[in-house]
Amino acid sequence: MSSAKFHGLNTNNTLMIVTDFMMTFISFILTLFCAKLFVNHFYLSYTDLEVYIQFFVFAIPLHLTLLGVGLYNEKLRESFNGITIRILVAVILGYILTYLLSQLFIDDFFPPSFNELLSVIAFLTLTNLRFIIIKLGLNQLSKRRILVLGSGQRASIIEQCMRRKSDRIGLDFIGFISVEGDANGQLKQEKVLTLSEPLESFVKSNGVDELVIAIDERRNNLPFEDLLGLKQLGVRITDIIDFVERETGQVAVSHLNPSWFLFQNHRSKNQLRTSAYWLFNCCVAIGIALLTFPFMILTAIAIKLESGLRFPILYSQERVGLNGESFFLYKFTSMRADAEKNGVQWAQKNDPRTTKVGKFIRKFRIDELPQLYNVIIGDMSFVGPRPERPQFTEGLSSSIPYYNQRHNVKPGLTGWAQLKYPYGSSEKDALEKLKFDLYYIRNRNFTLDLLILLKTSEIILFGKGQ
Repeated sequence: MSSAKFHGLNTNNTLMIVTDFMMTFISFILTLFCAKLFVNHFYLSYTDLEVYIQFFVFAIPLHLTLLGVGLYNEKLRESFNGITIRILVAVILGYILTYLLSQLFIDDFFPPSFNELLSVIAFLTLTNLRFIIIKLGLNQLSKRRILVLGSGQRASIIEQCMRRKSDRIGLDFIGFISVEGDANGQLKQEKVLTLSEPLESFVKSNGVDELVIAIDERRNNLPFEDLLGLKQLGVRITDIIDFVERETGQVAVSHLNPSWFLFQNHRSKNQLRTSAYWLFNCCVAIGIALLTFPFMILTAIAIKLESGLRFPILYSQERVGLNGESFFLYKFTSMRADAEKNGVQWAQKNDPRTTKVGKFIRKFRIDELPQLYNVIIGDMSFVGPRPERPQFTEGLSSSIPYYNQRHNVKPGLTGWAQLKYPYGSSEKDALEKLKFDLYYIRNRNFTLDLLILLKTSEIILFGKGQ
Protein backbone atom coordinates (compact mmCIF):
# COMPACT_ATOMS: atom_id res chain seq x y z
CA MET A 1 0.00 0.00 0.00
CA SER A 2 1.51 3.27 -1.07
CA SER A 3 -0.37 5.48 1.37
CA ALA A 4 1.62 5.87 4.56
CA LYS A 5 -1.36 7.60 6.16
CA PHE A 6 -3.69 4.62 5.62
CA HIS A 7 -6.16 6.75 3.70
CA GLY A 8 -6.50 9.37 6.43
CA LEU A 9 -5.30 7.55 9.58
CA ASN A 10 -2.34 9.34 11.19
CA THR A 11 -1.03 10.52 14.57
CA ASN A 12 -3.70 13.19 15.09
CA ASN A 13 -6.80 11.11 14.41
CA THR A 14 -5.24 7.98 15.97
CA LEU A 15 -5.00 10.04 19.17
CA MET A 16 -8.66 11.02 18.68
CA ILE A 17 -9.70 7.37 18.35
CA VAL A 18 -7.79 6.41 21.51
CA THR A 19 -9.20 9.28 23.58
CA ASP A 20 -12.74 8.54 22.35
CA PHE A 21 -12.28 4.91 23.37
CA MET A 22 -11.08 6.01 26.83
CA MET A 23 -14.08 8.33 27.24
CA THR A 24 -16.40 5.52 26.15
CA PHE A 25 -14.87 3.29 28.84
CA ILE A 26 -15.28 6.05 31.46
CA SER A 27 -18.92 6.46 30.36
CA PHE A 28 -19.45 2.72 30.76
CA ILE A 29 -17.94 2.71 34.28
CA LEU A 30 -20.13 5.70 35.28
CA THR A 31 -23.23 3.92 33.97
CA LEU A 32 -22.28 0.73 35.79
CA PHE A 33 -21.78 2.72 39.00
CA CYS A 34 -25.26 4.27 38.61
CA ALA A 35 -26.78 0.82 38.02
CA LYS A 36 -25.14 -0.62 41.12
CA LEU A 37 -26.21 2.42 43.15
CA PHE A 38 -29.85 2.77 42.09
CA VAL A 39 -31.00 -0.63 40.72
CA ASN A 40 -32.02 -3.31 43.19
CA HIS A 41 -30.73 -6.88 42.71
CA PHE A 42 -27.94 -5.80 40.34
CA TYR A 43 -24.98 -7.84 41.52
CA LEU A 44 -22.45 -7.74 38.69
CA SER A 45 -19.03 -6.46 39.82
CA TYR A 46 -16.35 -4.62 37.87
CA THR A 47 -14.37 -7.86 37.47
CA ASP A 48 -17.14 -9.99 35.92
CA LEU A 49 -16.57 -11.11 32.32
CA GLU A 50 -20.15 -10.19 31.31
CA VAL A 51 -19.42 -6.55 32.14
CA TYR A 52 -16.58 -6.32 29.63
CA ILE A 53 -18.44 -8.26 26.96
CA GLN A 54 -21.20 -5.66 27.27
CA PHE A 55 -18.64 -2.85 27.05
CA PHE A 56 -17.19 -4.10 23.77
CA VAL A 57 -20.67 -4.80 22.38
CA PHE A 58 -21.32 -1.08 22.94
CA ALA A 59 -17.87 0.38 22.15
CA ILE A 60 -17.15 -1.32 18.82
CA PRO A 61 -20.42 -0.35 17.05
CA LEU A 62 -20.13 3.18 18.49
CA HIS A 63 -16.62 3.67 17.09
CA LEU A 64 -17.65 2.28 13.71
CA THR A 65 -20.51 4.79 13.58
CA LEU A 66 -18.20 7.62 14.69
CA LEU A 67 -15.98 6.68 11.75
CA GLY A 68 -19.01 6.37 9.48
CA VAL A 69 -20.19 9.94 10.18
CA GLY A 70 -16.74 11.35 9.41
CA LEU A 71 -15.51 12.24 12.91
CA TYR A 72 -12.10 10.67 12.32
CA ASN A 73 -11.55 12.62 9.13
CA GLU A 74 -8.70 14.97 10.03
CA LYS A 75 -9.65 17.35 7.21
CA LEU A 76 -13.33 17.58 8.17
CA ARG A 77 -14.63 21.13 7.67
CA GLU A 78 -17.41 21.43 10.22
CA SER A 79 -18.50 23.82 12.99
CA PHE A 80 -18.75 22.56 16.57
CA ASN A 81 -22.57 22.44 16.21
CA GLY A 82 -22.11 20.25 13.14
CA ILE A 83 -19.74 17.98 15.05
CA THR A 84 -22.27 17.72 17.91
CA ILE A 85 -24.97 16.61 15.45
CA ARG A 86 -22.61 14.00 14.01
CA ILE A 87 -21.84 12.64 17.48
CA LEU A 88 -25.58 12.46 18.24
CA VAL A 89 -26.26 10.53 15.00
CA ALA A 90 -23.33 8.19 15.74
CA VAL A 91 -24.55 7.50 19.29
CA ILE A 92 -28.12 6.79 18.09
CA LEU A 93 -26.88 4.39 15.40
CA GLY A 94 -24.45 2.83 17.88
CA TYR A 95 -27.30 2.34 20.35
CA ILE A 96 -29.41 0.55 17.72
CA LEU A 97 -26.53 -1.77 16.79
CA THR A 98 -25.76 -2.41 20.47
CA TYR A 99 -29.40 -3.30 21.14
CA LEU A 100 -29.41 -5.79 18.27
CA LEU A 101 -26.11 -7.36 19.34
CA SER A 102 -27.20 -7.51 22.98
CA GLN A 103 -30.30 -9.46 21.99
CA LEU A 104 -28.09 -11.98 20.20
CA PHE A 105 -25.09 -12.36 22.51
CA ILE A 106 -25.79 -10.95 25.99
CA ASP A 107 -27.97 -12.56 28.62
CA ASP A 108 -30.36 -10.31 30.53
CA PHE A 109 -27.86 -9.34 33.26
CA PHE A 110 -28.30 -5.59 32.84
CA PRO A 111 -31.34 -3.45 33.72
CA PRO A 112 -33.64 -2.44 30.80
CA SER A 113 -32.52 1.21 30.85
CA PHE A 114 -28.78 0.47 31.00
CA ASN A 115 -27.96 1.01 27.29
CA GLU A 116 -30.16 4.13 27.13
CA LEU A 117 -28.35 5.72 30.10
CA LEU A 118 -24.98 4.63 28.69
CA SER A 119 -25.78 6.26 25.34
CA VAL A 120 -26.73 9.57 27.00
CA ILE A 121 -23.59 9.65 29.14
CA ALA A 122 -21.40 8.68 26.16
CA PHE A 123 -22.92 11.49 24.08
CA LEU A 124 -22.20 14.05 26.82
CA THR A 125 -18.64 12.87 27.47
CA LEU A 126 -17.71 12.60 23.77
CA THR A 127 -19.17 16.03 22.99
CA ASN A 128 -17.32 17.70 25.87
CA LEU A 129 -14.12 15.92 24.90
CA ARG A 130 -14.36 17.22 21.34
CA PHE A 131 -15.00 20.75 22.60
CA ILE A 132 -11.87 20.63 24.79
CA ILE A 133 -9.73 19.12 22.03
CA ILE A 134 -10.80 21.73 19.46
CA LYS A 135 -10.53 24.63 21.94
CA LEU A 136 -6.98 23.67 22.94
CA GLY A 137 -5.91 22.73 19.40
CA LEU A 138 -5.05 19.20 20.50
CA ASN A 139 -6.35 17.84 17.18
CA GLN A 140 -3.26 19.32 15.49
CA LEU A 141 -0.50 18.15 17.82
CA SER A 142 1.53 16.43 15.13
CA LYS A 143 2.89 18.46 12.20
CA ARG A 144 5.50 17.32 9.71
CA ARG A 145 7.83 19.99 8.34
CA ILE A 146 7.89 19.75 4.54
CA LEU A 147 10.46 21.24 2.16
CA VAL A 148 9.80 21.09 -1.59
CA LEU A 149 12.76 20.92 -3.97
CA GLY A 150 11.46 22.74 -7.05
CA SER A 151 9.24 25.74 -7.71
CA GLY A 152 8.00 25.17 -11.24
CA GLN A 153 5.23 23.25 -12.96
CA ARG A 154 5.53 20.02 -10.96
CA ALA A 155 5.72 21.91 -7.66
CA SER A 156 2.53 23.78 -8.57
CA ILE A 157 0.60 20.49 -8.20
CA ILE A 158 0.64 21.14 -4.44
CA GLU A 159 -0.91 24.57 -4.93
CA GLN A 160 -3.57 23.10 -7.23
CA CYS A 161 -4.48 20.06 -5.13
CA MET A 162 -3.93 21.44 -1.62
CA ARG A 163 -5.27 24.99 -1.81
CA ARG A 164 -7.35 25.03 1.36
CA LYS A 165 -6.08 25.24 4.91
CA SER A 166 -7.91 22.03 5.76
CA ASP A 167 -5.94 20.21 3.02
CA ARG A 168 -2.72 21.02 4.90
CA ILE A 169 -3.68 19.97 8.41
CA GLY A 170 -0.76 18.09 9.91
CA LEU A 171 1.71 19.67 7.45
CA ASP A 172 4.00 22.67 7.79
CA PHE A 173 5.40 23.80 4.44
CA ILE A 174 8.74 25.55 5.01
CA GLY A 175 9.00 26.63 1.38
CA PHE A 176 9.79 25.75 -2.22
CA ILE A 177 13.42 25.81 -3.34
CA SER A 178 13.97 27.29 -6.79
CA VAL A 179 16.00 24.98 -9.06
CA GLU A 180 17.57 25.73 -12.45
CA GLY A 181 15.30 24.60 -15.27
CA ASP A 182 12.02 25.06 -13.36
CA ALA A 183 9.20 26.77 -15.23
CA ASN A 184 8.96 30.38 -14.03
CA GLY A 185 5.92 31.91 -12.33
CA GLN A 186 4.09 28.64 -11.63
CA LEU A 187 3.69 29.21 -7.89
CA LYS A 188 1.49 32.18 -6.99
CA GLN A 189 0.86 31.85 -3.25
CA GLU A 190 3.78 29.76 -2.03
CA LYS A 191 7.05 30.86 -0.46
CA VAL A 192 9.84 30.38 -3.02
CA LEU A 193 13.37 30.15 -1.59
CA THR A 194 16.82 30.56 -3.09
CA LEU A 195 19.40 28.67 -1.03
CA SER A 196 22.52 30.48 0.15
CA GLU A 197 23.86 27.40 1.97
CA PRO A 198 24.21 23.66 1.22
CA LEU A 199 20.91 21.77 1.05
CA GLU A 200 21.92 19.45 3.90
CA SER A 201 22.69 22.38 6.21
CA PHE A 202 19.37 24.08 5.41
CA VAL A 203 17.43 20.88 6.08
CA LYS A 204 19.18 20.35 9.43
CA SER A 205 18.80 23.95 10.63
CA ASN A 206 15.08 24.05 9.73
CA GLY A 207 14.19 20.66 11.19
CA VAL A 208 12.85 19.29 7.90
CA ASP A 209 11.07 15.92 8.26
CA GLU A 210 10.38 15.31 4.57
CA LEU A 211 11.91 16.55 1.31
CA VAL A 212 9.56 16.45 -1.69
CA ILE A 213 11.24 16.22 -5.11
CA ALA A 214 9.35 18.40 -7.61
CA ILE A 215 12.06 19.43 -10.11
CA ASP A 216 10.82 20.02 -13.66
CA GLU A 217 14.14 19.14 -15.35
CA ARG A 218 15.88 16.43 -13.34
CA ARG A 219 18.74 15.80 -15.72
CA ASN A 220 21.92 17.20 -14.10
CA ASN A 221 19.75 19.03 -11.50
CA LEU A 222 19.05 16.25 -8.99
CA PRO A 223 21.56 16.43 -6.08
CA PHE A 224 21.97 12.68 -5.53
CA GLU A 225 24.80 12.92 -2.99
CA ASP A 226 22.89 15.40 -0.83
CA LEU A 227 19.72 13.33 -1.04
CA LEU A 228 21.51 10.12 -0.05
CA GLY A 229 23.10 11.92 2.90
CA LEU A 230 19.73 13.30 4.04
CA LYS A 231 18.10 9.89 3.73
CA GLN A 232 20.80 8.42 6.00
CA LEU A 233 19.99 11.17 8.52
CA GLY A 234 16.36 10.01 8.60
CA VAL A 235 14.83 12.67 6.33
CA ARG A 236 12.08 11.18 4.18
CA ILE A 237 12.62 11.69 0.42
CA THR A 238 9.39 11.59 -1.61
CA ASP A 239 8.52 12.19 -5.25
CA ILE A 240 5.88 14.89 -5.80
CA ILE A 241 3.45 12.40 -7.44
CA ASP A 242 3.64 10.04 -4.44
CA PHE A 243 3.39 12.93 -1.97
CA VAL A 244 0.21 14.34 -3.53
CA GLU A 245 -1.27 10.84 -3.82
CA ARG A 246 -0.59 10.12 -0.16
CA GLU A 247 -1.84 13.44 1.21
CA THR A 248 -4.87 14.05 -1.03
CA GLY A 249 -5.99 10.58 -2.15
CA GLN A 250 -5.65 11.47 -5.83
CA VAL A 251 -3.17 10.96 -8.65
CA ALA A 252 -1.76 13.91 -10.63
CA VAL A 253 -2.82 12.53 -14.02
CA SER A 254 -1.36 15.38 -16.09
CA HIS A 255 2.15 14.65 -14.78
CA LEU A 256 2.15 10.86 -15.17
CA ASN A 257 4.07 8.86 -17.72
CA PRO A 258 3.26 5.34 -18.98
CA SER A 259 5.91 3.75 -16.75
CA TRP A 260 3.83 4.72 -13.70
CA PHE A 261 1.22 2.17 -14.81
CA LEU A 262 3.78 -0.36 -16.04
CA PHE A 263 5.53 -0.71 -12.70
CA GLN A 264 2.46 -0.83 -10.47
CA ASN A 265 2.23 -3.91 -8.28
CA HIS A 266 -1.01 -5.39 -9.58
CA ARG A 267 -2.24 -8.48 -7.79
CA SER A 268 -2.38 -11.60 -9.92
CA LYS A 269 -5.83 -12.78 -10.89
CA ASN A 270 -7.20 -15.32 -8.45
CA GLN A 271 -10.49 -17.00 -9.24
CA LEU A 272 -11.14 -17.96 -5.61
CA ARG A 273 -10.63 -14.36 -4.43
CA THR A 274 -12.79 -13.03 -7.25
CA SER A 275 -15.59 -15.46 -6.39
CA ALA A 276 -15.34 -14.67 -2.67
CA TYR A 277 -15.49 -10.93 -3.40
CA TRP A 278 -18.58 -11.38 -5.58
CA LEU A 279 -20.22 -13.57 -2.89
CA PHE A 280 -19.54 -10.89 -0.27
CA ASN A 281 -21.02 -8.17 -2.51
CA CYS A 282 -24.01 -10.36 -3.35
CA CYS A 283 -24.83 -11.17 0.30
CA VAL A 284 -24.53 -7.53 1.37
CA ALA A 285 -26.67 -6.43 -1.61
CA ILE A 286 -29.43 -8.89 -0.69
CA GLY A 287 -29.29 -7.77 2.96
CA ILE A 288 -29.54 -4.08 2.02
CA ALA A 289 -32.34 -4.83 -0.45
CA LEU A 290 -34.35 -6.51 2.32
CA LEU A 291 -33.73 -3.63 4.74
CA THR A 292 -34.57 -0.92 2.21
CA PHE A 293 -37.49 -2.70 0.53
CA PRO A 294 -40.10 -0.52 2.35
CA PHE A 295 -38.30 2.64 1.11
CA MET A 296 -38.30 1.25 -2.43
CA ILE A 297 -42.04 0.61 -2.25
CA LEU A 298 -42.68 4.14 -0.94
CA THR A 299 -40.46 5.55 -3.71
CA ALA A 300 -42.41 3.67 -6.37
CA ILE A 301 -45.72 4.97 -4.96
CA ALA A 302 -44.38 8.56 -4.78
CA ILE A 303 -43.19 8.41 -8.41
CA LYS A 304 -46.61 7.22 -9.58
CA LEU A 305 -48.46 9.81 -7.51
CA GLU A 306 -46.37 12.66 -8.92
CA SER A 307 -45.96 11.60 -12.54
CA GLY A 308 -48.97 9.38 -13.28
CA LEU A 309 -49.72 5.68 -13.57
CA ARG A 310 -48.10 5.35 -17.00
CA PHE A 311 -44.84 6.92 -15.89
CA PRO A 312 -42.10 4.26 -15.50
CA ILE A 313 -40.83 3.58 -11.98
CA LEU A 314 -37.49 2.28 -13.21
CA TYR A 315 -35.33 3.08 -16.18
CA SER A 316 -32.31 1.32 -17.62
CA GLN A 317 -29.32 3.00 -19.18
CA GLU A 318 -26.32 1.56 -21.02
CA ARG A 319 -23.03 2.01 -19.15
CA VAL A 320 -19.42 0.91 -19.69
CA GLY A 321 -18.11 -1.62 -17.19
CA LEU A 322 -15.18 -3.97 -16.60
CA ASN A 323 -12.78 -4.25 -19.57
CA GLY A 324 -14.88 -1.75 -21.52
CA GLU A 325 -17.86 -4.08 -21.85
CA SER A 326 -21.33 -2.53 -21.80
CA PHE A 327 -24.15 -3.42 -19.42
CA PHE A 328 -27.51 -1.93 -18.48
CA LEU A 329 -27.69 -0.07 -15.17
CA TYR A 330 -31.02 0.33 -13.32
CA LYS A 331 -32.29 3.32 -11.34
CA PHE A 332 -35.50 4.77 -10.01
CA THR A 333 -36.76 7.34 -12.51
CA SER A 334 -35.85 10.78 -11.19
CA MET A 335 -36.24 12.90 -14.34
CA ARG A 336 -39.10 13.90 -16.58
CA ALA A 337 -40.03 11.69 -19.52
CA ASP A 338 -38.67 14.27 -22.02
CA ALA A 339 -35.35 14.69 -20.17
CA GLU A 340 -33.28 13.84 -23.27
CA LYS A 341 -35.45 15.24 -26.03
CA ASN A 342 -32.42 17.28 -27.13
CA GLY A 343 -30.05 14.31 -27.03
CA VAL A 344 -27.68 12.84 -24.47
CA GLN A 345 -26.68 15.35 -21.78
CA TRP A 346 -24.54 15.40 -18.65
CA ALA A 347 -26.55 15.14 -15.43
CA GLN A 348 -26.23 18.35 -13.38
CA LYS A 349 -26.14 18.75 -9.59
CA ASN A 350 -29.39 20.77 -9.50
CA ASP A 351 -30.70 19.44 -12.78
CA PRO A 352 -33.85 21.31 -13.92
CA ARG A 353 -35.06 18.12 -15.60
CA THR A 354 -35.44 16.43 -12.19
CA THR A 355 -38.91 15.85 -10.74
CA LYS A 356 -39.75 16.82 -7.13
CA VAL A 357 -39.59 13.19 -6.01
CA GLY A 358 -36.47 12.73 -8.11
CA LYS A 359 -34.72 15.63 -6.37
CA PHE A 360 -35.37 14.04 -2.97
CA ILE A 361 -34.36 10.49 -3.86
CA ARG A 362 -31.19 11.70 -5.59
CA LYS A 363 -30.20 13.74 -2.53
CA PHE A 364 -30.25 10.62 -0.34
CA ARG A 365 -29.19 8.23 -3.13
CA ILE A 366 -32.44 6.28 -2.95
CA ASP A 367 -32.54 6.36 -6.77
CA GLU A 368 -29.44 4.13 -6.78
CA LEU A 369 -31.07 1.24 -4.86
CA PRO A 370 -32.15 -0.72 -7.98
CA GLN A 371 -28.44 -1.06 -8.80
CA LEU A 372 -28.32 -3.67 -6.04
CA TYR A 373 -29.59 -5.96 -8.82
CA ASN A 374 -26.53 -5.03 -10.90
CA VAL A 375 -24.32 -5.97 -7.94
CA ILE A 376 -26.08 -9.30 -7.45
CA ILE A 377 -25.71 -10.35 -11.11
CA GLY A 378 -22.04 -9.27 -11.14
CA ASP A 379 -22.12 -6.21 -13.41
CA MET A 380 -21.00 -3.95 -10.56
CA SER A 381 -19.40 -4.01 -7.12
CA PHE A 382 -20.34 -1.85 -4.15
CA VAL A 383 -17.10 0.10 -4.50
CA GLY A 384 -15.40 1.19 -7.70
CA PRO A 385 -15.32 3.97 -10.31
CA ARG A 386 -18.81 5.09 -11.30
CA PRO A 387 -19.74 3.66 -14.73
CA GLU A 388 -20.10 6.22 -17.51
CA ARG A 389 -22.32 6.20 -20.59
CA PRO A 390 -20.72 4.97 -23.85
CA GLN A 391 -21.59 8.27 -25.56
CA PHE A 392 -19.35 10.10 -23.07
CA THR A 393 -16.68 7.41 -22.63
CA GLU A 394 -15.62 7.49 -26.27
CA GLY A 395 -14.92 11.23 -26.20
CA LEU A 396 -13.35 11.20 -22.74
CA SER A 397 -10.99 8.35 -23.69
CA SER A 398 -9.63 10.34 -26.63
CA SER A 399 -9.25 13.65 -24.78
CA ILE A 400 -8.15 12.54 -21.27
CA PRO A 401 -4.93 10.52 -20.94
CA TYR A 402 -5.28 7.13 -19.23
CA TYR A 403 -9.07 7.44 -18.93
CA ASN A 404 -9.58 3.82 -20.00
CA GLN A 405 -7.61 2.66 -16.93
CA ARG A 406 -10.89 3.12 -15.02
CA HIS A 407 -12.17 0.00 -16.77
CA ASN A 408 -9.52 -2.24 -15.16
CA VAL A 409 -11.87 -2.84 -12.21
CA LYS A 410 -15.61 -3.32 -11.91
CA PRO A 411 -17.63 -0.11 -11.59
CA GLY A 412 -19.25 0.56 -8.24
CA LEU A 413 -22.34 1.95 -6.54
CA THR A 414 -20.02 4.29 -4.69
CA GLY A 415 -16.34 5.10 -4.98
CA TRP A 416 -13.37 7.10 -3.79
CA ALA A 417 -14.04 9.82 -6.37
CA GLN A 418 -17.65 10.20 -5.18
CA LEU A 419 -16.38 10.80 -1.64
CA LYS A 420 -13.66 13.24 -2.57
CA TYR A 421 -15.06 15.31 -5.45
CA PRO A 422 -18.39 17.16 -5.98
CA TYR A 423 -20.97 16.24 -8.58
CA GLY A 424 -19.31 16.12 -12.03
CA SER A 425 -21.00 17.34 -15.20
CA SER A 426 -18.22 18.16 -17.65
CA GLU A 427 -15.02 16.89 -19.21
CA LYS A 428 -13.02 18.90 -16.68
CA ASP A 429 -14.88 17.17 -13.83
CA ALA A 430 -14.23 13.80 -15.47
CA LEU A 431 -10.48 14.55 -15.42
CA GLU A 432 -10.61 15.54 -11.75
CA LYS A 433 -12.53 12.39 -10.82
CA LEU A 434 -10.06 10.26 -12.77
CA LYS A 435 -7.34 11.41 -10.36
CA PHE A 436 -9.27 9.81 -7.49
CA ASP A 437 -10.29 6.74 -9.50
CA LEU A 438 -6.65 5.99 -10.34
CA TYR A 439 -5.76 6.34 -6.65
CA TYR A 440 -8.47 3.80 -5.81
CA ILE A 441 -7.36 1.38 -8.53
CA ARG A 442 -3.75 1.55 -7.31
CA ASN A 443 -4.57 1.14 -3.59
CA ARG A 444 -7.74 -0.96 -3.67
CA ASN A 445 -8.18 -3.66 -1.06
CA PHE A 446 -10.91 -4.85 1.27
CA THR A 447 -9.95 -2.36 4.01
CA LEU A 448 -10.17 0.63 1.66
CA ASP A 449 -13.51 -0.66 0.31
CA LEU A 450 -14.86 -0.92 3.86
CA LEU A 451 -13.65 2.61 4.64
CA ILE A 452 -15.37 3.96 1.50
CA LEU A 453 -18.63 2.22 2.45
CA LEU A 454 -18.49 3.71 5.96
CA LYS A 455 -17.77 7.20 4.62
CA THR A 456 -20.57 6.82 2.07
CA SER A 457 -22.95 6.41 5.00
CA GLU A 458 -21.85 9.90 6.12
CA ILE A 459 -22.88 11.33 2.72
CA ILE A 460 -26.27 9.61 2.86
CA LEU A 461 -26.98 10.49 6.50
CA PHE A 462 -26.19 14.18 6.05
CA GLY A 463 -27.67 14.57 2.58
CA LYS A 464 -24.34 15.43 0.95
CA GLY A 465 -24.81 13.24 -2.07
CA GLN A 466 -22.16 13.59 -4.71
